[in-house]
Amino acid sequence: MSERKYRAIRTARANDVGGTIKRTLRYLSKGNEGKLFMIVFCILLSALTGVISSYFFTPIINDYVVPYIGSKDPDLSGFLGMLGVMAVVYLTGVISSYVYRKLISVVSTGMLHSLRKDLFAKMQRLPLKFFDGHTHGEMMVFYTNDIDTMRPMVADTMPQTLSTLVTLIGCFIMMGILNFRLMLVVLGMLAVICFITYYLANQSRNYFKGLQKYVSDLNGFAEEMFSGQKVIKVFNHEDITLSEFKAICENLYKASFRTNAYASILFPVNGNLAYVAYALVAVVGAKFCIEGTMSLGVLASFLMYVRQFTGPIAAISQQFNGFMMALAGAERVFNLMDAEPELDYGIVELVNIEKDSEEIVETEEKTDRWAWKIPVDPPKYVELKGDVRLNDVRFSYVEGKPILKDISLYAKPRQKIAFVGSTGAGKTTITNLLNRFYDVEDEEGMIVLDGIPIKEIKKDDLRRSIGMVLQDTNLFSGTVMDNIRYGRLDATDEECIAAAKRCNADSFIKRLPQGYQTMLTSNGANLSQGQRQLLNIARCAVADPPVMILDEATSSIDTHTEKLIEKGMDELMKGRTTFVIAHRLSTVRNADAIIVLENGEIVERGNHDDLIALKGRYYQLYTGKAELD
Repeated sequence: MSERKYRAIRTARANDVGGTIKRTLRYLSKGNEGKLFMIVFCILLSALTGVISSYFFTPIINDYVVPYIGSKDPDLSGFLGMLGVMAVVYLTGVISSYVYRKLISVVSTGMLHSLRKDLFAKMQRLPLKFFDGHTHGEMMVFYTNDIDTMRPMVADTMPQTLSTLVTLIGCFIMMGILNFRLMLVVLGMLAVICFITYYLANQSRNYFKGLQKYVSDLNGFAEEMFSGQKVIKVFNHEDITLSEFKAICENLYKASFRTNAYASILFPVNGNLAYVAYALVAVVGAKFCIEGTMSLGVLASFLMYVRQFTGPIAAISQQFNGFMMALAGAERVFNLMDAEPELDYGIVELVNIEKDSEEIVETEEKTDRWAWKIPVDPPKYVELKGDVRLNDVRFSYVEGKPILKDISLYAKPRQKIAFVGSTGAGKTTITNLLNRFYDVEDEEGMIVLDGIPIKEIKKDDLRRSIGMVLQDTNLFSGTVMDNIRYGRLDATDEECIAAAKRCNADSFIKRLPQGYQTMLTSNGANLSQGQRQLLNIARCAVADPPVMILDEATSSIDTHTEKLIEKGMDELMKGRTTFVIAHRLSTVRNADAIIVLENGEIVERGNHDDLIALKGRYYQLYTGKAELD
């Protein structure tokens, strides 16, 4: 699917108020149609009972109070009957309010739950470059601050707005029936209130967007500082970190001040205008009563309608801060929902096969043989051998700043290829392209695996065929066994233990308090760096991939552990095409081919002996006459 087509099928965009509210309502109604109908019905009933109850003051005062002023024989039965009817109306409104508030609480909580699940699912489909451009703290803000700010908007502001709308329409009709001239006075004040509300809302909306961004910056900075406390203390950067944090807080303070400067005055302004409207109606209505053109009961009911007419507007103004913040948070969430996913045009699949005479056939049982299934009629099978070729590959993370410049190389099946070069030479970029974490544009060269362009292979199947051990270790909360099994979720305990033995991890695991059932937390903080890396390698071993990438897997490990890992890796790499990135040149001496990269270009290629004899860049690095940058 092209980018243009993808954008064309998106739902309402999140960069306008109407679109954001529409998408929020869509999430709110998902699977809750019956509850929403009941909520709307109860809101309407509650609002209408409020409007109807105010009218009772007219007959009560005109029929049961004014005529019996000074009388010793008032019509108590009629008076009590009217009070009883009012009580029933009020009770209906109270019950309706209770029901809809109970239901909206359930529905809004379910909506936030669904939103978080969809947001997380969306993040799983985003390309790696998206996460390269955002800190962990920024990501967490979406799940905490941004989504949580939507709760009051859904649970309070939206129901209050609907109730206010119904109340305004009902009061407008009743005031027109009671006294049209007084209604014009109220409409004049309403026009003033609406104008001020629109002006202040428009001024503060952009400030709320900026406020959410500064909150995200604050969380991202705090997350980095908390995870890097050791480095901060080692280099005595506490004061510098504090000053940087103060600068971010200052930006947040200024944004918050500007935001609240507009939003905070909205409620008192509208509240005072409501009192002005009430006073004007009381004065003009009293004049009408003195002139005999309006009864005292009508004035009493009218004043109640004025309070109902202006009160909800002032109440909504009080929720304005929360509403605008929720709107800004919702826009950020929906903009992330609209982010371009990781597109996959691949059609070739990886299948488990057996050799049967001269043909390759699919089997239900797991074997040690794999093939690429090309969807033609009839299907064509190409055995996975691990033959990798890069033809004139060019690549840039940022346009105009090339990382790889016309790279051409090959790795024959079961060969061990080592990449050597300075930082930024393009070594890791090549492995990122092999895994399709980033894609090469068609006009910028081609990467081929077993004669098939990797862009034609489904990403899931391609990555299933390539195991990767990174320099940075990543372990998850759970047992040691769980972390090894992460490489292949259907692996048995015996297979996980066998993988650990192959990588020389079994001995230290057995010495742990509960062995393979030892719980790991905080990225394996209760293990040494070398032990964490051994588990990473065991995880890759249990996946049993035909192709392997080792991205400086031993760079942060002590010499003794490195020897253990190298011994296990040599066993693991047998029969597999392997790409190795290493700063320790002693670890790549036995490579079939060593490729020396500098500034995105291949400057040398050959085995260890050939390159030593060449006495070029590799020779200088190996003998210590030059060092890697």
